[in-house]
Amino acid sequence: MKGYHDTRLPYDARRDRLWRTLAEAYFQALIQPHHCVLELGAGYGHFINHIRCRRRIAMDSWPGMTAYLAPGVEPCMSSVTDLSGIDDGAVDFAFASNLFEHLTQPDFATALAQLRRKLAPGGTLCILQPNYRFAFREYFDDYTHVAVYSDRSLADFLTANGFRVTKCVPRFLPLTIKSRLPVSETLIRLYLVLPFRPLGKQMLIQAVVDAG
Repeated sequence: MKGYHDTRLPYDARRDRLWRTLAEAYFQALIQPHHCVLELGAGYGHFINHIRCRRRIAMDSWPGMTAYLAPGVEPCMSSVTDLSGIDDGAVDFAFASNLFEHLTQPDFATALAQLRRKLAPGGTLCILQPNYRFAFREYFDDYTHVAVYSDRSLADFLTANGFRVTKCVPRFLPLTIKSRLPVSETLIRLYLVLPFRPLGKQMLIQAVVDAG
């Protein structure tokens, strides 16, 4: 991943505007004031910075992350395959955006096995990432993608690793902000309420630990 944030993912203020709107218009409703929220692969902190709750934790192995975190967000410098810095049962809501396609399947399975212990009873794992069924043409434009998932295969992988999928949206968001359309709060909010989402190439999956 050396140089990744300089080449493939440089800081872009439009991305922060997108995530602020997504947090307000969608994700905040999934999170209670007393919750502890963990963002895996937090990067620039675009998601976790805009969430309101009792405790916020940002995890990433990228040393540059800490410079972008909002006051009150706890940095946890670690790979997502090592959650030993998080107390068992401490996390009510875990979020990962555009992360697991960068991991091998064994590493993904390791992260899920650890996350099952870190989630509180009834805790939620929420994943947002490219859906190969709709993004196959652009999927490997990112040179760090090593695993391929569609909404169907990701749901099956979660099930095989001890989770129960509670929600699956095959087309949740467009793949990238790099388009001719402006990153407008009004347009984002409108897009989220559309019954059919044109250009939707990222999926959203929510899951809980399978108690059975």
